[in-house]
Amino acid sequence: MNQPQDAATRRAVKPVICYPPETLPEPDLSLYAAARETAEKIDEVLVAPREAASIKVPAGHFLKMSSVEGSQVGDLNLFNLHDLSERFYSGKTRALHGTHVTTGDRLWSSFPTLRPMATVTTDTLDWYGIDEFGGSVHDVIGTRCDPYTGKVLSGTDYHHCCHSNLTRALADARKLPLEESERHVHDVLNVFMCTGFTRDTGQYFMKASPVRPGDYLELFAEIDLLAVLSACPGGDCSSEHTSDVAACHPLLMEVFRPGDGTLGNWSQPAVNGYDRSHGR
Repeated sequence: MNQPQDAATRRAVKPVICYPPETLPEPDLSLYAAARETAEKIDEVLVAPREAASIKVPAGHFLKMSSVEGSQVGDLNLFNLHDLSERFYSGKTRALHGTHVTTGDRLWSSFPTLRPMATVTTDTLDWYGIDEFGGSVHDVIGTRCDPYTGKVLSGTDYHHCCHSNLTRALADARKLPLEESERHVHDVLNVFMCTGFTRDTGQYFMKASPVRPGDYLELFAEIDLLAVLSACPGGDCSSEHTSDVAACHPLLMEVFRPGDGTLGNWSQPAVNGYDRSHGR
């Protein structure tokens, strides 16, 4: 089909930000930093390579996710500890904060609550920024590697992908049948993963993560959370995933409790008041 005569003019129209974030409440990062200085570790879980594990993170506590042995990415699901129907909403987080998150960004929950579940308080990879290919770290654009896509693309039947790992770990944590657990698994925060979209074809790409042992991403729990993290079978995601080919390493989850009184006037955010009967 021939281009219209005004094709260049149409392409030159300036974009408009769909959801301007200026009216969102600003997280008090100095308050969180002061609280972190006095925090003591109360729990930890080592996530085995090509597996997933869960940990409880009470409201007002910190969740630290670390690379401990080698370059490794992880797929994170977050749930309201008391209600699995309230879960991390990667699409709305992306719409509010962008394709990748870092210090000061918040991880939002699903409708009808739509509230901050957690705030990113420390990101040791925030220096990476956006590279020449359009890649960045900690994305909310990918879904998770899964057996269904593997079956469609290559006919494989692989169940140490992140979707299957998360399903098993959630089932273990909540004593659920696998079929029920799978319905709660959702699109993830790709912790440490370096991704973007190709400039020419707009395809989702991955490249070797810049993460090294000692790097970490830390979240402050705004509500009581159940965190489920998979150590992706792609390792650093430099070549492929959904297979046993890549070198993989464990990831460490740790929970820290601030000292008494260090959070000052911080209080757990309320549900936004959305009418649950809407549209029914």
